[in-house]
Amino acid sequence: MTMIEPFLTYLRTERRYSELTIKAYGDDLRQFVLFCLHGEDSDEEPVSSESEEVMKSFDPRRVTADDLRAWIVSLTGGKKLSARSVNRKISAVKAYFRYLRKEHVVEKDLFTRISALKTSGRLPVFVEESRMHRIVESLLQPTDDFETERDAVVVLLFYATGIRLAELTGIRLDDFSPDYTVLKVRGKGDKERVVPVIEPVAARIAHYRRLILAQDICKNENKFLILTHKGEPIGRSEVYRIVHEVLRGCGVQGKCSPHVLRHTFATHLLDHGADIRVIQELLGHASLETTQVYTHNSIAKLKEVYNRAHPRAKKYKED
Repeated sequence: MTMIEPFLTYLRTERRYSELTIKAYGDDLRQFVLFCLHGEDSDEEPVSSESEEVMKSFDPRRVTADDLRAWIVSLTGGKKLSARSVNRKISAVKAYFRYLRKEHVVEKDLFTRISALKTSGRLPVFVEESRMHRIVESLLQPTDDFETERDAVVVLLFYATGIRLAELTGIRLDDFSPDYTVLKVRGKGDKERVVPVIEPVAARIAHYRRLILAQDICKNENKFLILTHKGEPIGRSEVYRIVHEVLRGCGVQGKCSPHVLRHTFATHLLDHGADIRVIQELLGHASLETTQVYTHNSIAKLKEVYNRAHPRAKKYKED
């Protein structure tokens, strides 16, 4: 009675977690169960059908705090996982046992003396404003090529609204106002928020939609915004590829992903004086603490400007 499947169903129906998150939780839990049964961590991903049979003998009531500690030690040993990856796995198992207590399957809280690993305070990666300005200007020039238009809309929407990858692929036509200047976004936990879309980007979306209709690309009355050349809803990996190619083609170095554009959106708003609580609402963050990481980028920028411009700072460097 592993109770893993009922737990994953609970995450899906009651907690409204995304399918990607549910899959990650499931993989982490199955590997934890196999560790408890075999005494060593499993590298199987996904877990084999043979292992699934073995897992049926797992009884969560027999797990101890020492088992948890041994598992965490195994993750931080030869597997070379980052602290963030280990903490994600710990979070999955912790949520699982919290669910078991809620269902009265187990009684004790095994995590009372088990803490998450310390992580390095990495700042969000973003595109500098001058370069992003040039990228946007190049993407605002209309063409009659479907894929060029679609790719431009993808990048512009990420930067103009700060939405997540899963939120973009889920956008339907009826999520927009008639003039495309207001977008209703379904975020994590199926929570809805409304974000504005600046007029130049709204005009680009309108042009993209006219192109789809004129070229008869959407033959099956598909109601999603971002489509493949066959008129089907686009996949996440394809969106990731689009963003990577556009940013790399414009000279952006380092990581080039949809989340980098989300970070860029938030950082640029903050740099121009936007209230952090407004940014929190636009990003769909449940906690203000999550949004406050962007203040570190702004502080870093202030220090850079200070050290470059202040006469005493320059004199100190010269000395």
